[in-house]
Amino acid sequence: MADRVLVIGSGGREHALAWKLAQSPHVKHVFVAPGNAGTADNRKISNSAVLVSNHTIVTQFCKDHNIGLVLVGQEGLLAAGIVDDLRAAGVRCFGPSAKAAQLASNTCFAKAFLDRHGIPTARWKAFTNPQEACSTDFPARVVRARGPAARKEVTIAASKEEACRAVQEIMQDRMFGEMVVIEELLQGEELSCLCFTDGVTVASMPPAQAHKRLLDGDQGPNTGGMGAYCPVPQV
Repeated sequence: MADRVLVIGSGGREHALAWKLAQSPHVKHVFVAPGNAGTADNRKISNSAVLVSNHTIVTQFCKDHNIGLVLVGQEGLLAAGIVDDLRAAGVRCFGPSAKAAQLASNTCFAKAFLDRHGIPTARWKAFTNPQEACSTDFPARVVRARGPAARKEVTIAASKEEACRAVQEIMQDRMFGEMVVIEELLQGEELSCLCFTDGVTVASMPPAQAHKRLLDGDQGPNTGGMGAYCPVPQV
């Protein structure tokens, strides 16, 4: 029997998930909450106005609409534990628990995890004091907010002065968090190697390369992504 599926999020990631899910004969209909213009009323796909920040409301929506599976693409909701809450209510959900989601949502947690398990990573330090953060001696710096905003609030600083401005913006002016992480900037190719796992088995997807900088030639501010391609000929 075909299932109704709920995809949670509003970006291109969720659009791609909904588009592919709708091609499956096992899927009767795909709801996307809140969705975007690309997922609005497209045959087997439609948007939903369900309040995704309220896990109780999402749970009730799933029960009212006989949702057989939920896929969560929105990182902030994963960090907030929506998968834990849906599973506890008996709703089948694809996505990491809040504890596992810290690898993506909490820079300090992720960097400490890498160090603890001997996984190579750039040199880094965490700071709660902006003056101390400005004194780091890395020759080139990556300044990140600590929390869920960290993936978007990233500054590639070529100088100590530029790094200090980013620290002030994150910690004082825009209040993205009370802590920043400053990393050594590593030069070279950057690839994303993503996998599916159930906690035991791992199935790898082909490597992809995203373009983060706003302008051509790796110039301009860092963004959440200006585009990507796959497969990658370098590997």
